[in-house]
Amino acid sequence: MTKWYRWQDWATVAAGLFTAVAVLWTRQLNLSTTCMLVFGGLLVVSGLINLAMPGMPAMEYVQAILAAGLVLSPWLGTYTGATGAALTSWIAGGVALVVTAAAIKPSTDVRHAYRVSH
Repeated sequence: MTKWYRWQDWATVAAGLFTAVAVLWTRQLNLSTTCMLVFGGLLVVSGLINLAMPGMPAMEYVQAILAAGLVLSPWLGTYTGATGAALTSWIAGGVALVVTAAAIKPSTDVRHAYRVSH
């Protein structure tokens, strides 16, 4: 698979970037700023790693865990009362989780094809 090409990873980068930047215009409460910046930033980094090295299924699973963490963060960071921040976390985390799940099989196929050819 070609580097920097897979749309699923670009969508994850966009979701992470949107989450991290959304702290500027959403009302923040308790640990919302920290959770949104950390999970958003880590999703950007993991998405870029997956774009640069598309045959690493383990990194896809790490990315899925980060996306699930973002979905759970309004409860874990006790900011469900900050509607904008919570909705951003739930929606962006859900999008990242779905597109990452869609990227696991192609990533595994690339890894398998590489191992067979070498």
